[in-house]
Amino acid sequence: MTDIDLRLDRLESTLAVHRLIAEYAHAFDSQDVDLLRSIWHDGAELRLGEPFGDFAGVDGIVEAAHLLWSQSPRMHHWMSNVVVDLGADGDTGTAVSALDCLVTNVELGPTQVGGVYRDRFERRDGRWGLTERVFDLHYFTPIPNWTPAHGSETAPLVVPGR
Repeated sequence: MTDIDLRLDRLESTLAVHRLIAEYAHAFDSQDVDLLRSIWHDGAELRLGEPFGDFAGVDGIVEAAHLLWSQSPRMHHWMSNVVVDLGADGDTGTAVSALDCLVTNVELGPTQVGGVYRDRFERRDGRWGLTERVFDLHYFTPIPNWTPAHGSETAPLVVPGR
C-alpha cells in the first residue's frame, strides 16, 4: 500500500468505528435487535457493571438488551467526545466516548444516566466490529416530575404485566 492508501484506510477505519458507536446508541434507542447484532464480533463482551451487569457473546448481549428494555423501555442515547485510536496493525483499535442518556425506567420514571464507554474494536474479514465495551457509570439519577409536554412520548408508559 502507498502512503496515501494507508492514510485513506485509517480515515475510513476511524469513520467505521465512529459509526459503530452511533449504531450502538440507535440500536438501543429503537430496540433494533438486527442492528444491535450487526455491530459485534463473535466472542464480544458488554461490561456495563453495577447495576446493569456484564454480558458475553452476541446472544448474551441481545439478552441483556431485552432485559434493559424491560426495565427502561424508552431510551435516548447521546454519544459524544469520541476519541478513536487505531493500532499500528490497522486492524485493531480502541475508543473512548462520553454517554448522556435519558431513559424512562419502569420503577423510577425519567432517569438521567451518564458515564464513559471504553471500547475495543477489530477488523475481521474486512468488517469492523466491537469486541469489548466497558461502561464506567458516573450517575444514574431519577428526575422527579419530568414530563414531556409534546412529542411521541407524551403518552403514559404502558408496561405489560404491570
